[in-house]
Amino acid sequence: MYTAMSVAWCAMDLVPALEEPLKKVLGPATAKVMAEHLGLHSVGDLLHHYPRRYEERGQLTHLAELPMDEHVTVVAQVADARLHTFASAKAPRGKGQRLEVTITDGSGRLQLVFFGHGVHKPHKELLPGTRAMFAGKVSLFNRRLQLAHPAYELLRGADDEAAETVETWAGALIPIYPATAKLESWKIGKAIQTVLPSAQEAVDPLPESLREGRGLVPLPEALLKIHRPHTKADIADAQSRLKWDEAFVLQVALARRRHADAQLPAVPRKPAPDGLLSAFDDRLPFTLTDGQQKVSKEIFDDLATDHPMHRLLQGEVGSGKTMVALRAMLAVVDAGGQAAMLAPTEVLAQQHHRSIVEMMGELAEGGMLGGSEQGTKVVLLTGSMGTAARRQAMLDLVTGEAGIVIGTHALIEDKVQFHDLGLVVVDEQHRFGVEQRDALRGKGKQPPHLLVMTATPIPRTVAMTVFGDLETSVLDQLPAGRSPIASHVVPAADKPHFLTRAWERVREEVQNGHQAYVVCPRIGDAEDDPKKARKSAEDEAEKRPPLAVLDIADQLAKGPLSGLRVEVLHGRMHPDDKDAVMRRFAAGETHVLVATTVIEVGVNVPNATAMVIMDADRFGVSQLHQLRGRVGRGSAAGLCLLVSEMPEASPARQRLNAVAATLDGFELSRIDLEQRREGDVLGQAQSGARTSLRVLAVIEDEEIIAEARQEATAVVEADPELTGLPGLRTALDALLDEEREQYLEKG
Repeated sequence: MYTAMSVAWCAMDLVPALEEPLKKVLGPATAKVMAEHLGLHSVGDLLHHYPRRYEERGQLTHLAELPMDEHVTVVAQVADARLHTFASAKAPRGKGQRLEVTITDGSGRLQLVFFGHGVHKPHKELLPGTRAMFAGKVSLFNRRLQLAHPAYELLRGADDEAAETVETWAGALIPIYPATAKLESWKIGKAIQTVLPSAQEAVDPLPESLREGRGLVPLPEALLKIHRPHTKADIADAQSRLKWDEAFVLQVALARRRHADAQLPAVPRKPAPDGLLSAFDDRLPFTLTDGQQKVSKEIFDDLATDHPMHRLLQGEVGSGKTMVALRAMLAVVDAGGQAAMLAPTEVLAQQHHRSIVEMMGELAEGGMLGGSEQGTKVVLLTGSMGTAARRQAMLDLVTGEAGIVIGTHALIEDKVQFHDLGLVVVDEQHRFGVEQRDALRGKGKQPPHLLVMTATPIPRTVAMTVFGDLETSVLDQLPAGRSPIASHVVPAADKPHFLTRAWERVREEVQNGHQAYVVCPRIGDAEDDPKKARKSAEDEAEKRPPLAVLDIADQLAKGPLSGLRVEVLHGRMHPDDKDAVMRRFAAGETHVLVATTVIEVGVNVPNATAMVIMDADRFGVSQLHQLRGRVGRGSAAGLCLLVSEMPEASPARQRLNAVAATLDGFELSRIDLEQRREGDVLGQAQSGARTSLRVLAVIEDEEIIAEARQEATAVVEADPELTGLPGLRTALDALLDEEREQYLEKG
């Protein structure tokens, strides 16, 4: 897959050999496939396409750990091969053929299936005892993992010199490369061997003193060892060096951003002694937690300085981040400025507006009859508002009548102007592009202060890697009165009576005066491909109930939850309809809300005590934790039931077990990151492009990241322009292509 780093490395290595187009080296056909499917265009790109892992001769792969629906490469041994003949529409006389090959790793098994004319070659070659590399997409058939029509490369004995095999160019360690259906790992490996001599000309970006002080091998040596290792020590040497490249260059970019931010001017915003913030605190019916008070002090200290605050506020689900953000906004209004909160969805913007107005009471009615003299106006601005309401909201902003505005992308439009924007709060920042945040920040007379919030707890290493230009505040303490949430996995396939019991539990919660959510992974209308739906219905392994909001809601209303008031909520409903549904649910008029993940963050209905997540294995760990955080928000205990049809031994069920076993979001975020590719986690935060990290694992390599941050900070403080480090400057310019440079400029 093409990443920004591959562009970076290509540009970094300013040697013609590494800039050579692949079509000149490998031929136009191979180069075209590499460009289209892997984003590799030059020799430098290809050299920095590192192996994902290595197989050893005589060692077999763990087949039980294969991920569903992903293209994989495995090394295994044929245990059994059977050719079946059958009648079909294309072969009515019984001449249709299907070859079923079972491969093994000694403990687990995987089935390979070949059909039609594709059976002849594998039937001759894939005999019991044969070892080979197999590549294909993992699917599930009859509750068993399989690869349909996989590509394969035989691994012949080391003494078989006549055959061209992987061993002839890989030695005892076989590199397994990130591959696609169009380009198998072994073909990529052979192409890399062709260009490997060019690695000698790679320019080293690390300062020599750092490299020697850390005992790191030179870059050309690292590239040779990563692609053609003779020992495991070679791999370790190469990975150590390449991890430092990635960590250090990125941390230098972030350190330069921090250094530049410290030079920018901003208006200090100190709250008035007996102003709006004090009045708000006086009316609070509860005491702030120690964590909220500590984090608020960090924010107020930043707001009082004459350069822009850049702070990340992260915390556990339900830890009171919105309260902390609101107090920061009130402090800025106290100081004569305005504050804007940017929310990713209209449902969340409306929810924030309602809850903030409710918390502030008459303080949110500044200038209105019955409003407090110390108050301000709190307005909502979304794309679906009527013309008159929208015009009034914009007028309130430009005149300064409104001190606080909560809105969606509508806030970013050119015609929206502020009187004196002093603080931008970005909620669930990962859902916004950098350009959107920058457009809002650009509406201040001077750079406004910035508070970024995320409801997904982030490990320290991720915070240092993704948000390294932000100071970080952590809320890890839940407010008093929050109830525990019991979580259980419901194995619908193994024990269908458990699902029956789940619906009984929902009815019991409703009978006790509470409400429930049912979450589904899809909507179930025109979004669904009819061909896929047909294929799914025909698949004999598909025995699960419909897992779409519209289908499930209908099933429940007619079946196990008949007699209860069931409503649906999903992202493609009209905003007015969504708001009406949420209002009825918040008022207790609806018993059960069947929804997509539109309720994932921010939705706060304390009377909702139960949640059933259908097909829970389709959601990520952090997403499940977010969803679960919608219940247990009042005095009554919460219940979260994770419904899955995946087998008990599958990685998906193990993920669900981990979620059920702990309510610690920081622990779950580590588990989540360990189980997912770095790009899934880091890519969204880094300019919207795929992650630049290839060998650096942000959880495993915490020490390297922390040390690289220290080294980078020292280098930038001593020489902000890097004038004495041309190699590093070149590396940085390459990493910060135009899009990334804009990202760091906008922060």
